[in-house]
Amino acid sequence: MGRINIHLHGKLKDKAIASIAEMYQQRLSSAGVKTHIHNDSLDVYLDKLKSKKGRLILLDERGDSFESTEFAAKIKQWNISGEDTHFAIGPAEGWAGKEPTLQRISLSSFTFTHEMAAIILFEQVYRAHEILKGTLYHKD
Repeated sequence: MGRINIHLHGKLKDKAIASIAEMYQQRLSSAGVKTHIHNDSLDVYLDKLKSKKGRLILLDERGDSFESTEFAAKIKQWNISGEDTHFAIGPAEGWAGKEPTLQRISLSSFTFTHEMAAIILFEQVYRAHEILKGTLYHKD
C-alpha cells in the first residue's frame, strides 16, 4: 500500500499556521501520512524530490484541480497502487517554470502563500481520508 508524503520547502514560520499544520499532522499520523521539511536551495530540493521512489506531484496554481470527493478517489487509487505519493509545496516564489513535465495539482484558482497552501493541502488530505472512511466530516 502506498503512503502519502507531504514535502514543504522550509519550516512554517507563522506560529498560528504552524499550530494548525501540527494539528492536521497529528490527525494524519494514524493514516501513515508523513511530513518532510526541506531547507535546501530550490534546485537541491527538486533533486531530492525527484530521487524519491513513487509519484511526485507539485502543488501549483496552474495544475489540475479536483473536487474533494474526486481527490479522495485519487488518494484511494494512489494508495492501492502501492507506490508512495509525494506532494511538494514549493518555496514562496513558487515553481517558476521549474520541471514543467512533472504532474501538478492546484488547490484553487486563487493564489495562496506557500504556508497557506500547506494548511489547505493538509486539510484536503485529511478530508480525503475521512471521506474514504465514511465519516460525517465531509458534507456533500
